[in-house]
Amino acid sequence: MNRDAIRRAARLSVAPMMDWTDRHCRYFHRQMSRHALLYTEMVTSPAVIHGDRDRLLGFDATEHPVALQLGGSDPAELAEATRIACGYGYDEVNLNVGCPSDRVQSGCFGAVLMERPALVADCVAAMIAAAPVEVTVKCRIGVDDQVPEEVLPAFLETVSAAGVTRFAIHARKAWLQGLSPKENRDIPPLDYPLVAAMKRAYPHLHISVNGGVQTLDQARDFLQGGLDGAMVGRAAYHEPWDILGRADAVIFGAAPGPEPFEVAERMKPYIADHLARGGRLHQIARHMLGLFHGRPGARGWRRVLSERGHGTDAGLDVLDAALAEVRRLAA
Repeated sequence: MNRDAIRRAARLSVAPMMDWTDRHCRYFHRQMSRHALLYTEMVTSPAVIHGDRDRLLGFDATEHPVALQLGGSDPAELAEATRIACGYGYDEVNLNVGCPSDRVQSGCFGAVLMERPALVADCVAAMIAAAPVEVTVKCRIGVDDQVPEEVLPAFLETVSAAGVTRFAIHARKAWLQGLSPKENRDIPPLDYPLVAAMKRAYPHLHISVNGGVQTLDQARDFLQGGLDGAMVGRAAYHEPWDILGRADAVIFGAAPGPEPFEVAERMKPYIADHLARGGRLHQIARHMLGLFHGRPGARGWRRVLSERGHGTDAGLDVLDAALAEVRRLAA
């Protein structure tokens, strides 16, 4: 996918989320939107180099456009991981400069790198040299006692000078001491005006806003307000059709995605193939719990998949039983 196409896809993206946006989740999300940009979970550069690459990096061609998010702080390691990942056909490689978890801090990557913009610049320069696709950065507006209005522009200037021109900015400061990763998603106040100000200050940069984006209408408002993209996280996961099922029409001016019942039917061949390979239903079904969010029968759908989807012999009959719960109340 060329750079213009991937930037158009980035008008709406689904954020990288640990333990959530795995390949099964991304395949499911792609059934609802042909155009939105999907991100992997964060994968560390040492894991890519030394781990099970097919398990960590493999994906279905249907997932395109899809971006890999890497975590790390060693330029040589990140370059090697980027080279390996690009061999799998990703459309973009993104560097994580936003995750506030303790294990990420101990490895000197994630949000703690907001304190070391020169190192980030070295990292992305090495990644760009190794990548045939665009290298991007997902960052925070600052950490701990940093002053975002001072830190963020300096960070963008330093990192963009190394060749990055596309940033996804989580509009919250990260508190590395005293708050858990979960609290870091809610407690620090959002500063959307600062992100918008960065776009005005650096119009040559492609800037997406992340953090607290709950609805597709809110995402559209950010685009109409001058930002280049909106990145949606938990809302896209818990209410997938409300976000992604409408995204192609609302954000991309294309035909709308299929209705939830059709989405479920489209998943059946993929699930059947997964089961035939020795996989378990719940590995896919757990990502589908929100498909009928807000519709009659949604509770029954979730209950059947949750209660019966974990069995070692759970198959498509469980999915059909869950669909029957929805159809019974939708009739």
